[in-house]
Amino acid sequence: MTKEKLDAYNTSLLAEKNRLEKELSKFAHRNPLAQTTDFDADFPNLGDKEDENASEVAQFSNNLSLEGELEKELRDVEVALKLIENGEYGKCKYCHQEIDEKRLEARPTSTSCIQCKKTLTQEV
Repeated sequence: MTKEKLDAYNTSLLAEKNRLEKELSKFAHRNPLAQTTDFDADFPNLGDKEDENASEVAQFSNNLSLEGELEKELRDVEVALKLIENGEYGKCKYCHQEIDEKRLEARPTSTSCIQCKKTLTQEV
């Protein structure tokens, strides 16, 4: 992979990391005790009426689900950035072959080639 391509992936991944952290900060705060990308969803306070309490619980439940998805995406981005830093980006973690650039363009956080991913998900 060329240095220009690698720089482009790095820039794209850093932008994605910033976007994910911004999205998470809208309804969650970073866990100060965690060393990783752990966020905790804030419990909304809409009021003391029964319908407001039900809305709070529903919103909190939705935020927990969204938090989990965004944290997973953020972890994937941080893994990809670490791989770039270590000079290992773009190599399949299973067969150690180069990951096709079309796959990386579609999903820059990919850590496996298409063939290994199909094998793992039993699509072969």
